[in-house]
Amino acid sequence: MSARKVDDLLHDLREAGLAPDLAAATCRLGERPRTFGEAKTRFDLASVTKSMFAVAFARLAAREPSRDLLHAELGSLLEEARGTPGEHVPMERLLAHRAGFAGHVALWLTEVDGEVPLPFDATMRRAALVRAASARHDDEAPVYSDLGYLLAGEAAARAAGLASAGELVEREVVQPLGLEDELGTAATLAARGALEPVAPTEDVAFRGGTIRGLVHDENAFAFAGAGGAGHAGMFGTARAVAVFGEAALAGLLGAPSALGPLPGWLVAPRPGGTLRAGFDGKSESGSSAGSRFGPRSFGHLGFTGTSVWIDPDARVVAVLLTNRVCPTRESVPGRPSIREARPRMNDLLYEIALEGEGRLEERA
Repeated sequence: MSARKVDDLLHDLREAGLAPDLAAATCRLGERPRTFGEAKTRFDLASVTKSMFAVAFARLAAREPSRDLLHAELGSLLEEARGTPGEHVPMERLLAHRAGFAGHVALWLTEVDGEVPLPFDATMRRAALVRAASARHDDEAPVYSDLGYLLAGEAAARAAGLASAGELVEREVVQPLGLEDELGTAATLAARGALEPVAPTEDVAFRGGTIRGLVHDENAFAFAGAGGAGHAGMFGTARAVAVFGEAALAGLLGAPSALGPLPGWLVAPRPGGTLRAGFDGKSESGSSAGSRFGPRSFGHLGFTGTSVWIDPDARVVAVLLTNRVCPTRESVPGRPSIREARPRMNDLLYEIALEGEGRLEERA
């Protein structure tokens, strides 16, 4: 299998209008990632942030077992949740999308003097957190929820004594992996002079035109500005996401990893669907992971057009990053579907990983 096939597919998808910027990476456990396309470009990772946040939370919880943060109730960590329907929900259920919260509420749609004041000030943040913690139903069936991760991110950051979930991911994931120049929030990458080149996302009039170097997700921008929330806000290269995926896989399998050992609850199957705690499992049919990734595979998608998939049996990691929301998230006649592009690319990346090219003599 020639790597040229990946480059050709990326070129064809770009020319067909899927996205103006595309990059990919793949590796096996113990290997250095092979990268394709715009390898130096930083992409808005969108909900792939959730996987990084969940791993960061797991590392935090493991260091402080006496606090039992995994089972701590939301209200015990987040003052704004007290007295709301979400007060007694344990963090584990939030992370596993089984806390009964609405999937999404446009918390950012708060008008003051006819304008939407983003990002929020402290008073608006507090009011929006109360609103988010109140958007809970009695039914705790699996519902993919950005709200749950936004709340979990705020709660975890406070438990760690940090200002945001983005800072927690920086401390627990980015720094141990030595990825400070390729992975981070827009704020931290810009402060290091490492945000460029960055892929633009959507053209949004009320945000001043084309969004570039700031998180696309409106709730994340409202709460964290150029920082990061629990559900979105991280930017990174394809290589950086693959390094994260390989290190997470190593930690879950008990192999040497800069992230240390990671708990199985992150990827343990749960009843009622494929959603795990920080990751999603592979569905039986129509999975974006493609046909080659095995049934125990896990990963995550991002709305901006990003994804990471990990096969613990073949020990393969595949990453596809695009800005398919640029210039618009709306359907455009003739434009390729990200739903069709992801499995095609992941099949190629899987096969290339199994060729064994790029294998390290020893783990870095």
